[in-house]
Amino acid sequence: YAETLKFKANMDAAQEVPSNDSKGKGTADLTYDTASKNLTWTITFDGLTGPATVAHFHGPAEPGKSAGVALLIAQNPTSPVKGSATLTDAQAVDLMAGRWYVNVHTAANRAGEIRGQVTK
Repeated sequence: YAETLKFKANMDAAQEVPSNDSKGKGTADLTYDTASKNLTWTITFDGLTGPATVAHFHGPAEPGKSAGVALLIAQNPTSPVKGSATLTDAQAVDLMAGRWYVNVHTAANRAGEIRGQVTK
């Protein structure tokens, strides 16, 4: 039974580990097709300290925990960022379990300026 599932993340600096004082905000809207394992996304952000240098999905991690890069979103992304990828079985399990987060990085905040947990 194929399903198309919707996920969302609201991003801000308070969710970073450690948090920072950026006024940046963003949202990520994701759609996942369980049959094709295709994930598509639209990510918007503004108010960053400077141009975004890279954006990733990270996981597996719960809120407040850090994890490695699970999937590249874009190098030097500009808002809105649109993309898609076919997930591995392990990536799909982590996404469905809420163990992925979106991280947008800048020169001033190399470890990540804004972050948001991806949830259904």
